[in-house]
Amino acid sequence: MTGRTPIAIPGASCPKEGDPRSSRIGVRARDRPRARVRLRVHLRARLRPRAEVRLRARLRPRARARLRARVRPRAGAPVQVRGPMAALILGHFLLAACAGPLVGRLGVRAFLVLALPPLAATAWAAAHWSGAAAGRTVNWKIAWLPAYDVWIALRLDALSLLMVVLAAGVGALVLVYCVRYFSDGTPLLGRFAGHLLAFAGAMLGLVLADDLILLYVFWELTTVFSYLLIGHGSERKQSRRSALQALTVTAFGGLVMLVGFLMLGHAAGTYRISALVADPPAPSTTVSVAVLLVLVGALSKSAIWPFSVWLPNAMAAPTPVSAYLHAAAMVKAGIYLIARLAPAFADAPPWRPVLLVLGALTMLLGGWRALRLGDLKLVLAYGTVSQLGFLTVLAGAGDRDTALAATAMILAHALFKAPLFLVTGIVDHAAGTRDLRALSGVGRALPRVAVVATLAGASMAGLPPLLGFAAKEAAFTALGHGGTADRWTLAVVTVGSALTTAYTLRFLWGAFARKPGLADTPVHRVDGLFLGPPALLAAGCVVLGPGVVWLNGLLGAYAGAFPAPAHPYRLSLWHGLGTALLLSGAAWAVGLVLFLARERVVRLSRRVAWPTADRVYGLGLLGLERLALQVTGFFQRGSLPVYLSTVLLVMLGGLLAVLAVDRPWHGAVPPRLWDSPAQGAIAVLTWAAALMCLQVKRRMKAVVMAGLTGYGTALLFVVQGAPDLALTQFAVETVSLLVLVLVMRRMPVYFQETISPWRLRVRVPLALALSAAVAFTLWVVAAARRADPAGRELVYDTARHGVKNVVATILVEYRAWDTLGESAVLAVAAVGVTSLIYFHRRTGPEGENGSAVGAAPGGRTAWSFGSRARAPVFAPDDNAPERTWLAAGRTLAPEHRSVVFEVVARLVFHPILVLSVYLLFCAENLPGGGFVGGLVAGTAVTVRYLAGGRFELGEAAPWHPGFLTGCGLVLSTGVALFGLTGGTVLDVLTHHGRLPLLGDIHIGTPVLFDAGVYLLVLGVVLDVVRSLGARVDRQIEREAAAREAAAQGPPPRRSAGPDAAGAEADS
Repeated sequence: MTGRTPIAIPGASCPKEGDPRSSRIGVRARDRPRARVRLRVHLRARLRPRAEVRLRARLRPRARARLRARVRPRAGAPVQVRGPMAALILGHFLLAACAGPLVGRLGVRAFLVLALPPLAATAWAAAHWSGAAAGRTVNWKIAWLPAYDVWIALRLDALSLLMVVLAAGVGALVLVYCVRYFSDGTPLLGRFAGHLLAFAGAMLGLVLADDLILLYVFWELTTVFSYLLIGHGSERKQSRRSALQALTVTAFGGLVMLVGFLMLGHAAGTYRISALVADPPAPSTTVSVAVLLVLVGALSKSAIWPFSVWLPNAMAAPTPVSAYLHAAAMVKAGIYLIARLAPAFADAPPWRPVLLVLGALTMLLGGWRALRLGDLKLVLAYGTVSQLGFLTVLAGAGDRDTALAATAMILAHALFKAPLFLVTGIVDHAAGTRDLRALSGVGRALPRVAVVATLAGASMAGLPPLLGFAAKEAAFTALGHGGTADRWTLAVVTVGSALTTAYTLRFLWGAFARKPGLADTPVHRVDGLFLGPPALLAAGCVVLGPGVVWLNGLLGAYAGAFPAPAHPYRLSLWHGLGTALLLSGAAWAVGLVLFLARERVVRLSRRVAWPTADRVYGLGLLGLERLALQVTGFFQRGSLPVYLSTVLLVMLGGLLAVLAVDRPWHGAVPPRLWDSPAQGAIAVLTWAAALMCLQVKRRMKAVVMAGLTGYGTALLFVVQGAPDLALTQFAVETVSLLVLVLVMRRMPVYFQETISPWRLRVRVPLALALSAAVAFTLWVVAAARRADPAGRELVYDTARHGVKNVVATILVEYRAWDTLGESAVLAVAAVGVTSLIYFHRRTGPEGENGSAVGAAPGGRTAWSFGSRARAPVFAPDDNAPERTWLAAGRTLAPEHRSVVFEVVARLVFHPILVLSVYLLFCAENLPGGGFVGGLVAGTAVTVRYLAGGRFELGEAAPWHPGFLTGCGLVLSTGVALFGLTGGTVLDVLTHHGRLPLLGDIHIGTPVLFDAGVYLLVLGVVLDVVRSLGARVDRQIEREAAAREAAAQGPPPRRSAGPDAAGAEADS
């Protein structure tokens, strides 16, 4: 304690030390604004006007000047500044969500609007260029999981600024390029535009993230959006296969990388990347394993061998995707991660051997494969694989000069590879093909396109005076000054550079040269907006070649994180004659020879071709599937009793092991059978229902008896004083009983299997032993308790703030993370159930499940979702009831209708819905909540279905269940993230107001969170009822129609006599 006197705030109560009410659970967020207001008022009262005057007088002008001088940063000193990074990232996602309506209204011109967020990010990064070069950083952070040191932390420094310029700048140009690449009639263009912009936002978040967990989140977002972009042409099998392959490889690497992140964060005591790099953990086996796992994720993302299989196949995506993802964005994520962690872990045992060997090998394999291909995009794809291997070598070498060369090559690669992909799209668009064996004379027809491609290709081959030359000279010089391993790597890199020159010449020759024996390829004109983006990128190669010295400040700020050599290298276009220039000349000469002997090289590469990565990947998947099939066939024989017995045996063994090792019964109080006779009576009835469930022969009776055991448990909750749990249990049992009744329609009435005596001798002892073990464990756990229950204090604290329902408060406030996770699991379970029913598609044909126009028996229209007007529906015969209580009731045959049930369903439907909404909003003070409210609303819809059939289900709930489930999950997640405005995720924000008729109101974010749970549960129930109810009804009707048609026999054939001919003529 300090000597300061605490300030007494009027109206605020301070709990004593040690009082449980001093914990977080006793300080509700809705009282924080009032406490802050009282504090501000009290402080103003204490600061009298005279004191304020004296305080101002003490701050003389000279003193203020000295103060400004003290806080002004010195040149080169790191300074932290807050910036709008979160707003820039969020802007990408918000506009991506609006991409569909924008494209629908503006057509391809909407891409110009969508280019604004990445353009703004580029301008913002350019404004901080000089500050980042001077060592200043821009930081933004907010608590996410502060107890686990997980923050939403963003940081802009020299390296991240370079990546922002590439990801956002190239992304903006690619979006402009899409205006001419696509047409207004392109299908699913709005979805494509949204995915592309969302990917740009995810990439921006990835390079700005300063937390390992946050970086992983954005890492996986880029994986998901790249999957959607690569598989955009989902009608083509190759697109689907390539997208799935990319997802499999990169997601596998991401999961392995996550394990490495967790290990690194645990070893270092922090997940902040800046803190981790500044103070890495001490070398150990754990750190080495963690670094190796992180490298697996980085290598898989950047398509380094043996993970290079996915990138060439990803060329099935549209050309703008290839230009952005595979030149400037996604494939650079792994290189960025290596460069980010290199200052801290370059000396770790697995770092340099793994990166130098695999990077050099990838450079050779990719360049050699590019020499034999005829597709221009595939030539560039394998060239990209080769260049990524080169970048991996430079970023992983782990010294100052190679780090400088790596960042220069990252920039150069984006500036020459992106325009080459864009030019390929122009050639394909203008000529109708990108097969270099079919193209001829395109350079004369499109001279400006040829010039742009030549400039970019010359930079890729490392010709002066372009940026690629300066970057490659820096790389050769840095590797030449290293140790023995670096010099061997330099020899491999020189060979790879020769291959780069050869496939560059092959690309330019194949795309633009005239070929003997081929007529000139007809092409159409290309306007300036189409050629502008690649021309600007190629111009960057030209301008930054002589002006590469301008990059020393920014790139040197990152390279300064490594120990400086005696003579640090500086980027420059000309360093005189030396080893680096001689190696470059040798690479150009060998590359020219390989190009001139291209026919022999192709024959040689085919003759000595080893198994491709694609074939290895396919054989690996095939072997894995066969292994899974054999293991599944051995252990899973389709016997439910075997599965259940296995689960119960494992559970029994685990309980017995825990009890035998810990022996927690010492000191436990004797068991108490019940607190009141009512509990004993209910337990006996529940036990009797369970025994009857074992004895009955009819499936429906067994379902009812099982339901009674659930209702008995709910009654125990009521007697014990837990009405909220009892209400939830009643609702769950009711919905479960209805679902099981729907399922039982397709099952035999009686149990067919007869249990042999030896099986009974196994199952009965197992069941008795497990039940005894569970009961004994529950007693031990309850009787061996040491701490006092916190229920009384919890009730007191919540009641003091006007909250009476402790259970609901725990679920939607203090345990909201668990509730959110369980909601996601519930949504996934609903998707799994419907996937089993709707094998081909979720939404069936018209009238199948209430999602479209339904046809009543006899061809009459029952109802239409797309229109408010209903066609008149008539009963199948004159004996049907004339009064219709349900809109679709008359679509049923008379023998399947119950007027009483229809009347009851009509009368109770809306009251039950009102009750469900009441349960949602009363949860703060009375039993209820979003979960039980959603179940009650689902019960109301189910009653309408049981009374009126599948068409009535569509009438009662004309919403797509997936839409409701998604809206609920989005609402709950949005409320959780909205808490960030109050300081942390899931922070409780409240609003107090007054309405004219209702009086004072109090609403908080927990209510909105619960509303999301309500919608999600309602969507899940509706999904299950449509799948197991309406879909099964449709199957029953089809089977009945097929049996009726089979009973009637084939239709009689008409005779071919003159009467038949005359009848045909009359018709």
